[in-house]
This record gives sequence, C-alpha cells and structure tokens, in this order.
Amino acid sequence: MSDNNTPTPAAAAAPAAPEATAGNGKRRRALTALAAVVIVAGGGWGLYEWLVASHYEDTDNAYVQGNVIQITPQIGGTVMAINADDTDFVKAGQPLVQLDPADAKVSLEQAEAALAQAVRQVRTLYANNGSLAAQVTLRQADIVKAQSDIAKAQDDLQRRRALSGNGAVSKEELNHAETQLETAKSQLAAAQAGVVAAKEALASNQSLTEGTSVAQHPSVLAAAAKVREAYLATQRVAMPAPVDGYVAKRTVQLGQRVAAGTPMMSIVPLNQLWVDANFKEVQLRNIRIDQPVKLTADVYGKKVEYTGKVAGLGVGTGSAFALLPAQNATGNWIKVVQRVPVRIALDPEQLKANPLRIGLSMDAEVDISQKTGKMLADAPRATALAQTAVYSQLDRGADAEVERIVAANIGGKGGAPAAASAPAKASPAANTSVAVQGQPG
Repeated sequence: MSDNNTPTPAAAAAPAAPEATAGNGKRRRALTALAAVVIVAGGGWGLYEWLVASHYEDTDNAYVQGNVIQITPQIGGTVMAINADDTDFVKAGQPLVQLDPADAKVSLEQAEAALAQAVRQVRTLYANNGSLAAQVTLRQADIVKAQSDIAKAQDDLQRRRALSGNGAVSKEELNHAETQLETAKSQLAAAQAGVVAAKEALASNQSLTEGTSVAQHPSVLAAAAKVREAYLATQRVAMPAPVDGYVAKRTVQLGQRVAAGTPMMSIVPLNQLWVDANFKEVQLRNIRIDQPVKLTADVYGKKVEYTGKVAGLGVGTGSAFALLPAQNATGNWIKVVQRVPVRIALDPEQLKANPLRIGLSMDAEVDISQKTGKMLADAPRATALAQTAVYSQLDRGADAEVERIVAANIGGKGGAPAAASAPAKASPAANTSVAVQGQPG
C-alpha cells in the first residue's frame, strides 16, 4: 500500500510546467518593454541630434582674453611717486608714476639757450647783407677813383714826355710820373679784386638768408626741434594711463632708477574683453563669422548667460604657434585632435553688469544654423582697433614755448624785424647785390 501512495516523477513535474511558462512570459514582456524603451530613447536622442544638437557646436575649452597694456617710461629717470597700485581703477590721462624732472629741466634750459643764440646769429646774417652790399658799393667807388687816377697819371706822363725832349722836364720827374701811373694801375687791380671778394662774401651770406625768414631759418628750426624734444622730456616724467582700466602686475618701486622701456605696471580695460574658444578640427566645418554664441562663466554659473558672436577664426592651431611645435615627421606618431581658437566678441553692457577677468573659464555654444557667413575675413579693418589721445596732448605747449623764445630774441618792433618778413621785402641787400653784380667790374 505504501507503493501505491508514493507519487511518480511524472505526476510531480506536471504542476511545475504552468509556473515555468508563466515566468518566461513575464521575462519576455519585460525584455520587450526594455527594448521598446531603448528604441524610443534612441529615436528621441537621434531626433534631438537631428533637429536641435546638429545646429550647435559647443566647447568648455574657452577662456576670457583681453588687452594687457604695459606702462613703460619713454625716458630714463628716478621714480619719485607711484600714484596707483594693483586692483586700482584709473582713468585715461591719470598720472600713474612720477619721475624726477631735474635732468629734463636742465636739458630744456640748455635747448632754450641754444635756440635764443641761434635766433641772434641768424639776425646777424641778415644784418650782414646790408654791410656787405655797402662794401661792394665802396669797392666799386674805389675802382672808379682808381680809373680816374690812371687817366690823370697817363695825362701827366704824356705831358712830361712831350716836354722831356727840350730839357724842360727832368728825367727824375719823368720817372716819378711813370711810378704814379703804375701805382694807379695797382690800385685799380686791388679795387677790382676787392669788388670780386666783396661780391663773393655777399653772395655767400645771401645764400644763408634768401628765401626764408629768421623764424623759419634752418638753424632756428633745428634749435627749435631741440627745444620741443627737451620740452617733451619734461612732460614725459609723468606717465599717464592711456585708457580706462584696472592696474595689474605693478613692479615699480620708489627710488628705482628706470630706463626707457622698462615695464612698470599694466592696465587692463575690463570693458574690452573677448573669449577665445578652442574648437576641435571637426567642429570648424560649420562655424562662420557673425554666428551667435551663448556663453556661461564658471565664476557665475549657468544663471548668468552672455550673448556674443563669432568675430573671427584663428589662422593656425595652438600647437603650430607653440614655442616648441610638435615634430610629427620623425619617431612614433599618434594622431592628436588639434584645436583652433575662435574669437568671440562679448556685449559691453553685459560685461558692465557682470564683470569678467582675464583667464576665466567659459562654456561656449555656437548656433551654426546659418552657414552663409565667411570663414575668414576678406577686408582690412576700417577703423583703428584701439587708440588713445593721451600722448598727443603732451606737445601742445612746446610750440608756444618756441614762439616765446623766438619773439624774445628776434628784435625789431613787435618782435619781427624787416628781415623776418617776406624775402622780397626783407632783403634790400639782395636787391642791391643784383644791381651791383650788373655793373661792370
């Protein structure tokens, strides 16, 4: 009976078959659902890439850049005062460093004295024209007198020779008349040589004065240039800020003896920043100039968004302009994807609201939907990239200083002698010389 009550293996396995079939069905449905989710997600991702992501190129390899303006002296000197330090804000034209002006003042005084002396020497040249012309006239009068003396001596000699035959005139008196004739001829030759020498001296002096005035004489202009140079040196002892900005990298110290061109500090105009975004080679295919860009800075996070536009694409990769460029022609070579800097211009108003610093990290996303722009600039810049009028104002007082010295030493009524007027009016001696040269010598 015990054998009849023991279940057979077939009978025991019969109830488990429906349970295994149910488990396989659940697993199949789960896998099917998972596959469907993967397919839908993949399709959604592909659709997103096709409709949205394909219209943008982004990189987190982007950094803020800007102009770092070095302040260097144009002349050498000793530092007497430092008027700005790191992180200070300065306005254009504000003095930053003051040098000792003693040497510059001494040089200016020497140049002013040299200019005054040059003006007086040139005045002497104009005055000599009249005296030299008078000498020419005097020498010509000597010629006329010598010619008259010769004629008289010849008459005396002929009369004595006529009387010497009957013994009315002694031989000694005849010899004396012949000597007087030779002396008169010698005086004529000397007078003629004197006229030639006087004319040459007058012509030489006129060549130094004709066609110009005292104030415009080359010697005066050369001395005036030295005054302007020395005057500029006195103005350059104070180094102004060329632009508005913030001070950085100050290295100058009080009492330091600096030479021309020594870096002393830097000025960074934070309202003129841009971003250099380094894109991979494959990302440059669709990037064009003037495409819009969205940027975020790590310092502010994603809550602050900057809008910019592509200003230009670099003409080479970063490794090409490196100090030690890679040499891939030798040895084992592994291809490394290169990056090209793309300059992105920022909105000045956004920079004013949320200031950035040079070197900060940025995330850049370029909208490449419009590909009609240019990849490279094809025309030169129409206006100056940056300019300042600070240094052009330093020489404004130089011309006034030159005019003051010339007026004080030029003489004459109202500080302008006749020689300083037009050459035709200022040179009566020149007219005299022409008339003199036209006379027979």
